[in-house]
Amino acid sequence: MKKTIIIEREQIELKNPVLIEGLPGLGMVGKIAVKYLIKQLRARKFAELYSPHFAYFVLVNKEGTITLLKNEFYYWKNEYEENDLILLTGDSQAQTVEGQYEVAETILEYAKKKNTEMIISVGGYRKDVVGTPQVFASATDPDVLKRALEAGSLSSPPRSPIVGAAGLLIGLAKFKGMSGICLLSETPGYMPDPKAAKSALAVIARILNLKLDLAALDREIEKIAKIEEELRRMEEHRAIEEEVVRGGRDRISYIG
Repeated sequence: MKKTIIIEREQIELKNPVLIEGLPGLGMVGKIAVKYLIKQLRARKFAELYSPHFAYFVLVNKEGTITLLKNEFYYWKNEYEENDLILLTGDSQAQTVEGQYEVAETILEYAKKKNTEMIISVGGYRKDVVGTPQVFASATDPDVLKRALEAGSLSSPPRSPIVGAAGLLIGLAKFKGMSGICLLSETPGYMPDPKAAKSALAVIARILNLKLDLAALDREIEKIAKIEEELRRMEEHRAIEEEVVRGGRDRISYIG
């Protein structure tokens, strides 16, 4: 394989689709959000993207079958609103600058062929979080940004770089005649963060007028909270042990 390719598994016709991208990244926020959408909406896979710019290993499933790293496109037909959805997630982002541009170009060209009107990318914004994570938005133009702000997001701080697919897809979308919104949800970023994903999904639901049940994410949030608490206790225990050892070394004994 010498270049990025898309293999279409099903021919579909979509109505003014919006593409929502969520690939692995900080806190896995985007991937968790889009995977949740796929499950909630019962979206169907219709295409796969393969690239030589993904990491050079394969995955092995429970049956022992080997698969290349890939990105996957799913679709959902909206019976109540004017926009169908294309949902994009996957195993990896490109590992080089050149690869990021090639993969983004391939995705956008494919989206354009499907008459996509808007791209929404989802990722993480590294920050210590107190309470509910906030979502920061940036967009291709002020009118589109206004939609995101009215949906409950905050304007991204100026001059803050957005690294990877979440930023590049939106930056290049305007050259393809598509509008775009990048949503970055606050996350510490050191482990999967369903709480941050939930905040992003709430904004997406309001932008697109989707009826989403986000309750199932609460169970994942509780699981992560328990893991974090256990890690905190382990760290405290380790610190106490180190203090005891250090105290023993500092103690001077005399033999008379």
